[in-house]
Amino acid sequence: MDFISDHQLSLWVITVLVDLGFAVLAFRLFGRIGLYGVVIFSLLLANIMGPKLTVIAGLQTSMGVILYSSIFFATDLLSEKYGRAEAQRAVLLGFFLSVVLVVMTQISLRFLPSALPETAVYAQSVHAAMVTLFDYTPRFVMGSLLAYLISQSFDVWVFHRIREATGSRHLWLRNTGSTLISQAVDTLIYGLVVWWGLVDLATALKLAAAKYVFKFAIAVIDTPFIYAALRWDARGSPDERSSQRVN
Repeated sequence: MDFISDHQLSLWVITVLVDLGFAVLAFRLFGRIGLYGVVIFSLLLANIMGPKLTVIAGLQTSMGVILYSSIFFATDLLSEKYGRAEAQRAVLLGFFLSVVLVVMTQISLRFLPSALPETAVYAQSVHAAMVTLFDYTPRFVMGSLLAYLISQSFDVWVFHRIREATGSRHLWLRNTGSTLISQAVDTLIYGLVVWWGLVDLATALKLAAAKYVFKFAIAVIDTPFIYAALRWDARGSPDERSSQRVN
């Protein structure tokens, strides 16, 4: 544990690589459906882990930023392989299920913990933990969902605008370019909606800028993964094998 505590930057890099690696594996095993799963799972996990703050290389960030990385990867891969409509469908599905999560967790929190003597202490501790995790403020919920929906839809749009200009060439440009631009939009919206008002504008922008440093790095790191996914897919994804059987 001491080694991990002393090497948080290395842990961050490993976490990003593992996250993206699982996204590639999901695509390999399940094709397009696997990428839908990556978008939904990563979004829900990022929202749950979002309040956990940490410091990497002297900059404060949240686990949500780290675990958000595979979402842009998955939507870009969906755009490249299956087209704009499929990528946008994944974005909207993730948004819808995030709303469902918020609604259902809020309903769940309205149930009182058990007061039976044999389980009361345990029930109270679990309830308190769930309140900490899921009793979101309206500002956090609105900022998170608004930033996701706008930035992800913008990511899909920019990706295809670049593709129209470059054709099938320069995948690295549309993957990295669309992610960097849309991540900037995501960070700005979240910083203004969630932080501005709690802190002054300058501080809100400073917090957003610190998070964007990590998002910028992740956008660069995920480019080799999308090339690897497409090369791996060339040997036959589940979608292609199913198509071959039908034909």
